[in-house]
Amino acid sequence: MRVPYLKMHGTGNLILLVDQRAENLPPPVAASIRKLGDQDTGPGFDQMMWMGPSGDDASVASYRVFNADGSEVEQCGNGVRCVAKYLAGVGDAGTQFSLQSPAGPIAAHVHDDGRVAVSMGVPKFEPERVPFIAASMRDSYTLTVAGDDVEFCVVSMGNPHAVIEVADIATAAVSDLGPKLEHHERFPELTNVGFMHIRDRQTIDLRVHERGVGETAACGTGACAAVVTSQRRGLLDEAVHVHLPGGQVVVSWQGGETTAWLTGNAELIDEGIMDL
Repeated sequence: MRVPYLKMHGTGNLILLVDQRAENLPPPVAASIRKLGDQDTGPGFDQMMWMGPSGDDASVASYRVFNADGSEVEQCGNGVRCVAKYLAGVGDAGTQFSLQSPAGPIAAHVHDDGRVAVSMGVPKFEPERVPFIAASMRDSYTLTVAGDDVEFCVVSMGNPHAVIEVADIATAAVSDLGPKLEHHERFPELTNVGFMHIRDRQTIDLRVHERGVGETAACGTGACAAVVTSQRRGLLDEAVHVHLPGGQVVVSWQGGETTAWLTGNAELIDEGIMDL
């Protein structure tokens, strides 16, 4: 079975986009996804966005998200920007529309300058909704990981996140602490781990160890998680520039039960056909 794809990136996060709105073929099995995600045996990607037809009149398409390790996850902020940019480019949806995601409906707006803004839902801080095992909801938590006490915040942006504030992201223990916290028993569905440095009230630096992938050039939901957990503690303003290894995004949140918005680029790298 030969299936066309587009390879794109959002802030350096490598996205494989497969449009199955017409054929509505099921995604490949996990073992095949792992081969496709490895650049030595496939096109290579961080996440694969498998598009399907919309299930209602309010949305133009649906999508599922798969990590390079074959696991299916709930959301990918950089990936959904790529989906939106593609749909606007092929003329199927205009520049403002809604998408169906595993985490719920997503609003998308493709600006004239090519940047894409997407709604990322209402942040969920209650431990059971992350999910994170804790007796009660707090602004931050502390766990002993490999003999060291680690303080972090938790939030769900449609997928689970832990956010650690560090003095310098260049020296942060991303490759060591990231996997250990990802697989900690208090995170029953594993977690993404962000390492954040606050420059000022409108600017942060961020590196993210993504669940099922490892460190990536950028993580859209990770950017949202870092901003909203810090806004909740009164450390950041309503709109924040997030500097990631792959580039910059802007996260906006008005607090409470309002949705967070993520704005950034989405660029085509290549296109081809994969044999499944």
